[in-house]
Amino acid sequence: MLDFIKIGFIDILDIFLVGLLIYQAYKLIKGTAAMNIFTGIIVFYFIWIVVKALHMDLLGAILGQVIGVGVLALIILFQQEIRRFLLRLGTRYMDSRQQMRLVRAFFGQQQKGISLEVLDEITLACRRMAETRTGALIVMARSSSLEFVAETGDRIDAIVSRRLIESIFYKNAPLHDGAMIIYGQKIIAARCTLPITENPHIPAHYGMRHRAALGLTEQSDATVIVVSEQRGEISFVSNGEIKTIKSINELRLAIENSYK
Repeated sequence: MLDFIKIGFIDILDIFLVGLLIYQAYKLIKGTAAMNIFTGIIVFYFIWIVVKALHMDLLGAILGQVIGVGVLALIILFQQEIRRFLLRLGTRYMDSRQQMRLVRAFFGQQQKGISLEVLDEITLACRRMAETRTGALIVMARSSSLEFVAETGDRIDAIVSRRLIESIFYKNAPLHDGAMIIYGQKIIAARCTLPITENPHIPAHYGMRHRAALGLTEQSDATVIVVSEQRGEISFVSNGEIKTIKSINELRLAIENSYK
């Protein structure tokens, strides 16, 4: 009865790759407002397949035209998600791995690390700001200098120091409102604007600093330190995940591991 159905290795591979593609798309937009739109698109596409299988030519032609025109609409609608996917593909999945090291060696590029002196200055500043409940948002760029973020603030190009970090984030200072960008051994810019995450499932006790930190780490391989002004807590944000830091040694270890 089902002799007309012939499934070979290529068919199985095709089904597996399509399933993998859908799963990766789901992971990318999970928890965002685009999830409901994506679900609607999948349902609409399966309806079109059923209509074609039933040889409903008129309805199938109409739905086919909608799908054909809808590709351009999807690119516009999901431009942030597509951009995030390409950034993850080019940085997060390959960064700090042998493949990316070979690419950097081929093009003569070196990844900016962090020295022990800079690490000490950052951790000491964070401990002091946590004790005084001074809000802070410190971005540590890795494979990219985040020039597109630095351009939204004020250029500094100064050597990293504890006193300078504390002075910038002092509540009455003109540069305290926004993020600081650290790349290599220098503070590149301050008072920078970060993209806000679209994840609606963030706990209510996290403020705008945490949401901004999540937004940047979702779109790049940077890591962010957040010092809470209300609770005096230190958080380390990486790969779209927030980790509460309980000690300065734990913060130091988290920073060191992010550059490996």
